[in-house]
Amino acid sequence: MPRGDKSSYSNKQQRQAEHIEESEKKQGRSTEAAERIAWATVNKQDGGAKGKKAARKTAKKVAKKTTKKAAKKSIARKATKRATAKKSTKKTAAKKTTKKTAKKSARKSTAANAGKKTAKKATMKSVRTNSAKT
Repeated sequence: MPRGDKSSYSNKQQRQAEHIEESEKKQGRSTEAAERIAWATVNKQDGGAKGKKAARKTAKKVAKKTTKKAAKKSIARKATKRATAKKSTKKTAAKKTTKKTAKKSARKSTAANAGKKTAKKATMKSVRTNSAKT
């Protein structure tokens, strides 16, 4: 079959191409451009010629490949979601422990600071009283 032969297309596809070609000509396109656009549109809609069984088989193979690829992609997405979920739970657990230790150290430091402040006040009072006496 020579290249560009349209005999393998069904009658319906040929009618569709003729209709599209006419509408393209009305829009001001040349005959060659209108024909090219018409057959490209039919091919895109139907996936090629439907007159032969071989064309249908190739379309089925392509469909199988695309579904397999889609399944692989979804599995990969799920795996990455699981990994990120594990990481996030580890991070939140680490954040909780750091918050607890930070609170404890803050309590200790405030208690120590309070003790230092009272000691400073006492020394300042004693210095003031001693300087006032002299």
